[in-house]
Amino acid sequence: MANAKRDDNRVRTWIATSNADGTTPVLIKVDATSRQLLFQDGAGGSDLSDEPTKRDDNRTPCLMGVSSADGTTPVPIYADPATGELLIKST
Repeated sequence: MANAKRDDNRVRTWIATSNADGTTPVLIKVDATSRQLLFQDGAGGSDLSDEPTKRDDNRTPCLMGVSSADGTTPVPIYADPATGELLIKST
């Protein structure tokens, strides 16, 4: 399990839920040169859990959004555990 990292001011980095198992927190990676978020475009996902809020060992919650279907239901945001990239679908 990955735990969110902290800077010198104790601000936490982002973590998302693993798309492999729907429970493990994944550290979100950013390009070290451009400072841009890394993502996999066109990546699909499945609802892997009934409990949307995943947390690391320090109780830091993983990223979540609201469902595009109803605009209110919380849903986990998935990331690839092998690459640390967020999974998005731009089309």
